[in-house]
Amino acid sequence: MTNYRWGGYLLVALGLINLRYQTGQSHVLAHSLIIIVPGALLLAATWTKPLASTLAKKSVKISAIIIGLALVAYSLLN
Repeated sequence: MTNYRWGGYLLVALGLINLRYQTGQSHVLAHSLIIIVPGALLLAATWTKPLASTLAKKSVKISAIIIGLALVAYSLLN
């Protein structure tokens, strides 16, 4: 669960940094929320027992890595 939490914190932090440094751009809140919301949902999932057991599956791990990397790339390119 620790790696999931680190990933969730990373996405929330990147979203907040994006929000701060893109101030003045159009649709900055929407772009930042695309990064923040999945991070917050991932963090919440690590603290609920039914979802935490689901996160332990290999297919979910691979999906989370792919989605996480895509969101990090989105934050860097946005």
